[in-house]
Amino acid sequence: MRKLNCRQIEVDEIWGFIGAKRKNAANWLNAVENKREYLDKLQAAIQELHKCGAVHRQTVPVHEVFRGKTVWRGDVEVFDLNGHPKAKRAYAWSHLDGPNDERTRFVAVLEIPPVDSAKRAVQVQIVKDVRSKK
Repeated sequence: MRKLNCRQIEVDEIWGFIGAKRKNAANWLNAVENKREYLDKLQAAIQELHKCGAVHRQTVPVHEVFRGKTVWRGDVEVFDLNGHPKAKRAYAWSHLDGPNDERTRFVAVLEIPPVDSAKRAVQVQIVKDVRSKK
């Protein structure tokens, strides 16, 4: 901008904006580091549970609704498997568990029919969990 007829210019907001950008960048880096740690934990859980190699492929958001109400919403991590006799892929996530949410539960569902997607893996696990509580 040139030849503006200005008597007073305030720049404190731009410095606040730059400071906010730095803070957001730091938060983003922490999120990336935390995501890597999370994926490493899921990978270890899959490898331990299913005795095969696992390589992260993608993250799929899933929103499961039953009778008009959300029963599950979150990200499902998709892993390609190496050396599993029946499955080439696994779907994994974690959630808090226990009476007071005092522990983390890792869930890993193999891509074996009827499971053919992240959404279907969540549906199958919900049914399994409901049946196990009866």
